[in-house]
Amino acid sequence: MNQTEFTSELRKSAGLQRAILHKIEVERATGLCLFEIVTDSAYSEEDERNAKALIEKATPAGMCGALKIHKLVADPQLVRRKILEYLQRSHRAAAACIGEADIEVNPGSPYEFSFGVDAAERGFFEKNERLLPAVSAMLERNFCGTFTGKLVDKEKESDEAALEEEAEEQFDYRPARTFLVDGFQSIDEPNVPKNATYIADCDFTSESLTICGTVTYIQERQTKPKTDESGKQIKDGKPYLRFTINDGTGAMTFSYFIRKKTEEKIRAIKEGDSIVCTGENELFGERLSFTCRYINLGQAPEGFVPEKREGKAVPMHYTAVKPEELIDYSQMNLFDQSGLPSVLKEQAFVVFDLETTGLVNSPTGGKMDAITEIGAVKIIDGQIKEKFTTLVNPERKLDEKIVKLTGITDEMLKDAPKIGEVIGDFVKFCDGCSLVGHNVQFDYKFARYYAEREEYEFEHPTYDTMSIAQSMLFLPNYKLNTLADHYGIVFNHHRAWSDALTTAKIFIELIKAKKCLPKA
Repeated sequence: MNQTEFTSELRKSAGLQRAILHKIEVERATGLCLFEIVTDSAYSEEDERNAKALIEKATPAGMCGALKIHKLVADPQLVRRKILEYLQRSHRAAAACIGEADIEVNPGSPYEFSFGVDAAERGFFEKNERLLPAVSAMLERNFCGTFTGKLVDKEKESDEAALEEEAEEQFDYRPARTFLVDGFQSIDEPNVPKNATYIADCDFTSESLTICGTVTYIQERQTKPKTDESGKQIKDGKPYLRFTINDGTGAMTFSYFIRKKTEEKIRAIKEGDSIVCTGENELFGERLSFTCRYINLGQAPEGFVPEKREGKAVPMHYTAVKPEELIDYSQMNLFDQSGLPSVLKEQAFVVFDLETTGLVNSPTGGKMDAITEIGAVKIIDGQIKEKFTTLVNPERKLDEKIVKLTGITDEMLKDAPKIGEVIGDFVKFCDGCSLVGHNVQFDYKFARYYAEREEYEFEHPTYDTMSIAQSMLFLPNYKLNTLADHYGIVFNHHRAWSDALTTAKIFIELIKAKKCLPKA
């Protein structure tokens, strides 16, 4: 009997028509299975007898079933507190946005809850579209009835410190990838999920997590013996196994306590076998730990190739590097603003330049070089309005040629943020924009590599001022300084911020003359 069938039978009793099976606790030492049921209605002794009879049917042979019924009405205050606890535990970025005053609960059928959000927060919640259903599912596991959630607009006071704290706590909320287990054969328990979660994605707490992979390690261990106050041993330790399995996306090591009725089959498992493991993924301190309850046989589908995981959401707020407003009075003199073509006003562009430790911008070319400086400006409505600039600690010593070329020294970089600390801010700065650069693909490959290393998606249309200039101008060469001279722009070459600003000005002039954008 599975949980759905159990609940359906349970609700046939008059006083348990909205009851839920909250959890089952198993005491291996005594063989006790405790079924905890929650109802929001008054129930009779007959209802309780019916529930006990049902539990006897559902309890595995050799174990003893017991019943505990809680009468719990979904009071708005209780629901509100449960939501806050859940967000704090599992969705910390959302918890940073939502306080008790932001949650409204309206009893009914279904119960309705709403989160009050401001304009900036709404975008985060709308991108994380599975969050509200996840909260609803959590409430339905703890209270009777059904729940539905929505977002409502709410003005909130701006607090810079709170925004910084919220950005640091942003939770990586992406759906975990799964695959359907092939060739399932029961050992411990047939009624377990047949969809296994990629081990690489098991970065969340779960009361019932299933993983599947090839056994790479097995070791038998024993718990510490129990002793009395004097230190005398009064009970032997319990034997258990430590398994490590790998599914091609990652490896996981976990403990499993042996059951007498399946001990022979479990001990027959050897390295190289493929098993399906179901249990709890719990947080102990700052570390997630998986404890396996059931082991069965099964494997990934034949020819299984892991699908690419969805990228992390764009950060809600800047952390290490914040853009600044750019007022460049030379724009007013250099360009005739009235002559700007509509293509420059209809979309936003980020014009960027990177300084690096070398020329290797792809792992296939050898050891990747590192970024030492990011410089970028944003063109909005045809004007350069924002700038983004930072030095980056490459975590390696600079070559003397690079120091001479850029003027950037090891001393300048030693206290700069590392790329993993700033790339999320750059991803946010570029969000929704087309990218522009001089020989743009060279720098774009660097930016994309380091963004994807931090699991952000980084795919943007790109425009190359070198290629555009080559198609329009007759010059001895098309280096950035040559184009700058052509347009009368003075700049500090080989520094990312100055190169980016100069490239932006050249881009505007080129598109102004061309009247259209080239194919991205």
